[in-house]
Amino acid sequence: MEHQIIRFRNIFIILVISLTMVWSLNSCYYDNEEDLYPNPTSCDTTNITYSGTVIPILQNSCYSCHNAVNQQGGIVLDNYNDLQTSVNNGSFRGSINHLSGYSPMPQGGEKLNDCNLTLINKWLDDGASNN
Repeated sequence: MEHQIIRFRNIFIILVISLTMVWSLNSCYYDNEEDLYPNPTSCDTTNITYSGTVIPILQNSCYSCHNAVNQQGGIVLDNYNDLQTSVNNGSFRGSINHLSGYSPMPQGGEKLNDCNLTLINKWLDDGASNN
């Protein structure tokens, strides 16, 4: 009988220690999944500006062919006023979105990625401000 009591006590102690360890390890974990594993496909559409959002996209994808020196197709996109001409006549949106009736841009290249299109289209939908 004494042997069973000692055995029960040892099992009980091991169980209490194990549960304490599991509880203590779990309680230290307070990060949420979004912070630990950000979604690489997410596209932040808050605070979209011409200077901070649109210009970097245009610099990477458009300026090499559509600038004041190299005006392919007579289109200049490297300054706000000239960009507004294409925005106002609808050709900018039509071209970057590869809409029917417009020359798809970049010409002979891949369409802008979904996030960049979303950002530019949101900027356009919000009034295409020079901000």
